[in-house]
Amino acid sequence: MFEYLKGKITDLAPTYVVVETGSIGFHLNISLTTYTHIKDRQEVQLYVHHVIREDAHLLFGFYDPAERELFRQLVSVSGIGANTARLILSSLGPDDLRRAIVSENVALLQGIKGIGAKTAQRVIVDLRDKVGKVPAEGEILVPQDNSIMEESLSALVTLGFPKARVKKVVEKIMQGGPSLPVEEIVKEALKVL
Repeated sequence: MFEYLKGKITDLAPTYVVVETGSIGFHLNISLTTYTHIKDRQEVQLYVHHVIREDAHLLFGFYDPAERELFRQLVSVSGIGANTARLILSSLGPDDLRRAIVSENVALLQGIKGIGAKTAQRVIVDLRDKVGKVPAEGEILVPQDNSIMEESLSALVTLGFPKARVKKVVEKIMQGGPSLPVEEIVKEALKVL
């Protein structure tokens, strides 16, 4: 139904963005990969995947069509919903996920919250012939400021983790590397949680 939305960013967090276009603000769920690409921008064009559920209409936004295609491939796998697919793309990133699928790295996929051995094997079996190799892109780093911890906590709680446990993990990660950007803190926390 929707191909993309182009407009001004009015609200941004590691798990969502609000894009105003045509005097309407659209709430789009995003992965950390997309967040990394758009965090320093005022205006964006995001490719959209529309999910219609009985209780909600959800929009998922992606910086490029290749990430959206990988998301669509993930939700086609039995046992993986839209939020789990977003969590997978936030934990590994599109290039790492493709490599894990092509190399049949079940252990890496199992390391993601909500992915067990059977689901990891199903992802590999269903997608190994569909995913191709894409060159890796450089990461954009966010400057250190006082809101990094709050953004990291908010992102992880939004992804479904208990706040008390998330806070301990994020504090420990920030002690080891206080200059880490939000997306790196969240990726490290996802490996632990």
